[in-house]
Amino acid sequence: MTSSMTIACAFHINRRGKGRQEMQAGESPRTPCERGRVPRVAKLLALAHRFEGLVRDGEVADCAELARLGCVSRARISQIMSLLCLAPDLQEEVLFLPRTQRGRDPIQMRHLLPIAQVADWKIQRQLWAARTGCARDGERKVVPQQASRRSRRCLRIRSRLPFAHSTRQPHRSALSPP
Repeated sequence: MTSSMTIACAFHINRRGKGRQEMQAGESPRTPCERGRVPRVAKLLALAHRFEGLVRDGEVADCAELARLGCVSRARISQIMSLLCLAPDLQEEVLFLPRTQRGRDPIQMRHLLPIAQVADWKIQRQLWAARTGCARDGERKVVPQQASRRSRRCLRIRSRLPFAHSTRQPHRSALSPP
């Protein structure tokens, strides 16, 4: 006499290198975090805070030593540290940018550096709103041009700076007559 038997168990298939698949018992493990990658500018801002803590605590003498330890130029360390000049609420927004699923990050370092160079946080917020396309409550929305080139964008940012149209006199040497 023949009888049939049914065995029920949970299993999942893991993918290994070179297209191999492996069957394992139990439920499929949940992914520990969201899909996608953390934007690079968020990582760099977190790194800038870490660097600032190292210098403040005296573990590292200065930014030049950070550059030597990290095998990067002092200019790159300076770029990373300049992200600390962003307004605190903008830093928070950068740190909590949504993960990038595929392709390039929507906000890159080259977008943030001109904003970080502005000393006035109110103007920084306006530039950030223009960059991201959203305005905060109580602030007027600055609408960016649709297809702006880098030079036009830099000119727009410079025109908003309070010191952009300074009337500074050219340098006179001590030997030249007054």
